[in-house]
Amino acid sequence: MLTFEEKLKIIESFPALTRHHVSLGRVNFHYEGSVMDKQIVVYRLHPNGNGFVYAGMISEEYPMDAKGMVNIRNFSEQELRHIIQQSIDSLSEAEPFTETWVNREEQTLSLVHDFDLWNVYAGDMLDGTFETYRSAADYLQQEGFVRLADKEKE
Repeated sequence: MLTFEEKLKIIESFPALTRHHVSLGRVNFHYEGSVMDKQIVVYRLHPNGNGFVYAGMISEEYPMDAKGMVNIRNFSEQELRHIIQQSIDSLSEAEPFTETWVNREEQTLSLVHDFDLWNVYAGDMLDGTFETYRSAADYLQQEGFVRLADKEKE
């Protein structure tokens, strides 16, 4: 496990992040260039090494809470750098996040992040609306769909 100081050094190597002190010695890091209302990338990094990174708009699977936060207590340097970069990138997208999902019959659905909701579209028709990426992805998987990007890797 990385120490608090090691995590600080890694996080501070991202020039786009601004440090903000909070209570009990904890630190937040904001991404002021966010195109979303969300700006906190690193949340409540504590001197004991515990802390969270926002991953609510990242398509990669991470165990996260309802607010899209991932506990980074046991992350390696490489894992920490990776998730922070993904978080910054996800908050930098000027265009809405869109992902294509496909089933065995080659039917496609689009997953679009719009106004803090995750919408599933069949063409122009709205198929479903979800509060989190994970719940939308679970729905698509239950319906027999996989991400097109994952299918192309096969």
